[in-house]
Formats: sequence, structure tokens, C-alpha cells
Amino acid sequence: MDLVGIIPQFGNLAFTVLAFIVALTIIVFIHEYGHYIIGRLSGIRAEVFSIGIGPVLWSRTDRRGTRWQIAAFPVGGFVKFLGDANAASAGADADVLRGLSAAERRASLPGAPLWARAATVAAGPVFNFILSIAIFAGFALYQGVATEPLRVASLPQMPGLEDSLKPGDEILAIEGVQTPPLESFAEFVDQLPRRSPLGYTVRRDGTRLEVSAPHPYPPLVGGVSPGSAAMDAGLKAGDAILSIDGQEVATFEQMREIVGASEGRALALKVWREGEVLDFTLVPRKVDLPLAGGGFETRWLIGITARFLFEPATRRLGPLEALQAGIGQTAYIITASISGLYHMIAGNISSCNLRGPIGIAETSGQAASQGLPDFIWFIAVLSTAVGFLNLFPIPILDGGHLAFFAYEAVTGRKPSDRVLNILMAIGLALVLALMAFGLTNDLRCP
Repeated sequence: MDLVGIIPQFGNLAFTVLAFIVALTIIVFIHEYGHYIIGRLSGIRAEVFSIGIGPVLWSRTDRRGTRWQIAAFPVGGFVKFLGDANAASAGADADVLRGLSAAERRASLPGAPLWARAATVAAGPVFNFILSIAIFAGFALYQGVATEPLRVASLPQMPGLEDSLKPGDEILAIEGVQTPPLESFAEFVDQLPRRSPLGYTVRRDGTRLEVSAPHPYPPLVGGVSPGSAAMDAGLKAGDAILSIDGQEVATFEQMREIVGASEGRALALKVWREGEVLDFTLVPRKVDLPLAGGGFETRWLIGITARFLFEPATRRLGPLEALQAGIGQTAYIITASISGLYHMIAGNISSCNLRGPIGIAETSGQAASQGLPDFIWFIAVLSTAVGFLNLFPIPILDGGHLAFFAYEAVTGRKPSDRVLNILMAIGLALVLALMAFGLTNDLRCP
């Protein structure tokens, strides 16, 4: 057995597992803390707050009587409230409730008012969404938005920029056409010739100059999607694609068209990276992409995102603008998830879009390998997904509990313990079936 060959694979596996555990632990903690803190504020006493399940590795009881613990298997967590029959809050512990005074019963989950129980259960997913919104808003604050007039802040290392644009240049026109306001800039770029170089009119140190530079959207790798063909092949952010199958490419759109027409055929890429020309071979993958107006389109992709030719000068966003950006990004992920589930059920897109723990773990590791910002962004996306999934009206999930509370609000009575136990068993079976389906996709889908 070649032990030397195994070591790098083991290192990658360990890194992937560690990244997955870190991401999941953060998301689970935020979710369970939402249950805990809103329950506490609503007058409900938490007996156990656990990160992980199984044998307890460490625990501490605070002055309120809550036992905080870390368990051996970091695949979830729970908060057990006073009066719960189990960690899933699936029914009440009648023996415990019988021995409680009226005040103590009010501090239990089964004995609390309906509003307090509903708020406590809903808080888990809500806190997941709050985490996502905070992260996305933080990125918006950090990145800012481009200022007008459009000005060059920094330039990448790539061919075609020698004696060309420089930091501080104000872009007045491209190919003789005056640059429009930023809200119309994308349409303006779409009308430019798909070639390089193009003629740029700039103002530099008060002087109007004509310079040549690549297309505003050159075949430059802005980012690499986790789990993509580009990630597997070893492409990196900042790589400049020179040619595909011997055909020179001048714009990102031209490259996208070549990849889209490949129908999954292996492509040979020549890539410029820090002054060195490298060869890569990769196979595009069929991907279902959400459309802005709803629905999906299926395209062949290699998994890279575009990058603008230069980093524009930016201004800081105000807190309200950043918050709106965070809410918008979180809402987009939720609506895209709903649309994706609908189209998978309808058979319009591949069921391979639903991944299980192996796929999520691999994505965690690949996101972490690209740097801390990408990993934090992935945590925000995964947190939104966890919050959304927990709102499904399936018994055992938070959404199932909320459905029971809605029934109680309408009828004025709780479901019987017998009915509750049956529904919880059905819910558990559904969740396990969904996990098994996702795991099957992890093993069979590319």
C-alpha cells in the first residue's frame, strides 16, 4: 500500500471534515440559542443546552439551572425545556408536570402560553436567518458600492494591461461611447464589441487620454464555485483564460458560449497565472440555474464567476443600505430554494440538486480552501438553508411544532399525546428518508 499517496488524501479529508464541523457547529449553536434565549425571555426554563448528540464530553450547569454541554457527535444539537418528554420536545413528560406547582408549570414548555411556545419554537429558524442577514450585510458594508463617476481603484495581474489603465483613471468612454450612469452600465457593456483590446477614454491627473485595455468583462476568473469542474481541475480566482480547445477567448461571455456549446465534452484550457501559462482539462457539468423571474434554466458550466476588469472606487454603504442588501440576499436564497423544490418535484430539473451530508461536507471544505471570506459566505448560505428546512411543516421539525400550535389556536385544544406520537414517528421517517435520498445523490451524482 502506498502510504505516501494516501497522506494528501487524508489531509484533504480531515480538512473537509473539520470545515464541515466548524460550519455546522456555528449554525447549530445559533439555531439552538434562538430557542434558548427566546424561551428564557418568555419565562420558559431550559434544562439542557447541547451542542452535538450522544455521549457528553463536557458540561457545566449555570446559575439558572441550565446544563450546557458538548456531546461526542457534532451533527446537531438541542435545547431540552422543563416538561419536555425528550430532546425533540415531542410531547410532555406527564410525571414531571404532575409534580410542579402552578408557577413551575408556567416555566415548562407544555405549560407555557401558546404565544410563548410559538415564539420559542420559531426563534430557531429566525435566528438562522438573522445570522445570514448579518453576514451578508457585513459583506455589503465591507465591499461598498461603486462611486460615480466610474474610477479605477486597482487592477489585476493579467496580459493586456501593460501601459494601459492605471489606478485613479476616470473612465469617460469605451470605444467612443460615453459611459452611462452605473445603473445602466451592465446594458452598456452588453453592447460593446466582444473583442480585446478596446479603446478607453480616461481622465488621468486632469488630462484626457486614449488607452487600450481588455474588454470590461475579460475571461478572468473572479471566483470558483465549490464542487464544480473548475474547482476539481484546480483553477483559482485571478486566473486569466487564454484559450479553450485552441480558440482564443477575449471576453467572459465568449468563454461562456463555448462552454455552453460543449454539451459536456472535455475542454482543454490554457490559463495565465502569475506570468506562467498552464494547461488544464475539465469537463463541464449540467447545472440548473434559477432565473430572476422564477423558474430554472439548464446550462453546461465549469463553475467560475466573472470578474470586472478592474476594482472600481467604492463608497461605504450606510447601515440601512447594508441591512437591506443582507435581507435581499437571504430572501433570494429562500425563494430560489422554494422554486428549486417545486421544479424538482415537478420533474423539471434534476433531483441531484438536493445534496446530503457528504455533498455539504465537500462543499464546506472547498469553500474553506478558498479563504475565510468564502467560508463565511458559505456559512451564511447554509444557515439560511437550515432555517428554511426547519420551517417545513413536518412533525419533529420546528415547522411541525408550529403547525401543531396553529391547530391549537384554531381549535382551542392540543393534539392528543397518542396522535402527537404517531405524527412525530411519521415526521422522523420523512426526515430520515430525505437524508437517505440526499446521501444517495451524494454517491450517484457528479
